Amino acid sequence: MRKLLFIIIYLSFLSPAFADGNKAIENALQEYIKGKDARIGVAVIINGKDTVSVNGNRDFPMMSVVKFPLALTVAQWVDTNGLSLSDSITFSENVLKENTYSPMFKKYGKCRNIMTIRELLEWSLMESDNNAADILLNNVGGTSGATSIIRQMGISDDIVIGASEEDMHRDPYLSYLNRTTPLAMAQLFERFYSEMRNISQTYSEISAMLEQCHTGLDRLAVPLLSTNAKIGHKTGTGFPTPEGRISAINDCGYVHLPDGTRYSIAVFVADSSYDMAATSAIIAEISNIVWKGLIKQKKK
Repeated sequence: MRKLLFIIIYLSFLSPAFADGNKAIENALQEYIKGKDARIGVAVIINGKDTVSVNGNRDFPMMSVVKFPLALTVAQWVDTNGLSLSDSITFSENVLKENTYSPMFKKYGKCRNIMTIRELLEWSLMESDNNAADILLNNVGGTSGATSIIRQMGISDDIVIGASEEDMHRDPYLSYLNRTTPLAMAQLFERFYSEMRNISQTYSEISAMLEQCHTGLDRLAVPLLSTNAKIGHKTGTGFPTPEGRISAINDCGYVHLPDGTRYSIAVFVADSSYDMAATSAIIAEISNIVWKGLIKQKKK
């Protein structure tokens, strides 16, 4: 009985038992999201323990945010098989698609058919390259192989890798097979920052790549640009729907503020009636609300 009581107390400490300041952030987010013509989900984990969540348990399409859990499966595959990021992967020119988002293809065309795992991860995480992501996915065993690895790693069942970039290009609605909840993704980034990035050199290099992400700089990063905060993140961008909406605009990652406060954050905006710039601005404002709320708490 005493042991059970201890477990209940411990779990209640880890669960969303909000301090006043964190509840104020949640209220501000709910007020901001209210009335927006889009489906919005937010989860924030502050200093590894306090959780703020708005629609945090609802499913959202990951889009290219999927390249983060994919990178973790690659890291596990590399470490488990005694490989290193300097090892090379050879691929056929047939796997390189011209009509997909691929800065790598724009640079090299089909003249390169071998790259290091590090290069492919950099293209996938820093530039969100679709060809690089599919080459990596194929090498870990496709969607079934990636799923097996993430489950072995104890990653939440709420994070599902169900489609390749080629699948999604063939039918954009297959992107909904790659899904997560904001809470599960924030928890994964929290686990990555507090634990995984220290496991091996492989994971550590992935952290450096996330911190050099070149996409979506008009999203989570906007209010933090003048703060010297460290941010590692992965973005996702969807497609125009026949109804004239954007299927999804996302940004998820971790933030370490100069005052020592750190938090993991996941923001998903689905079925947006706004254009890409305005939808990205929604994520930027959500990031601003969280940052300002935490600064206000620190000053008390």
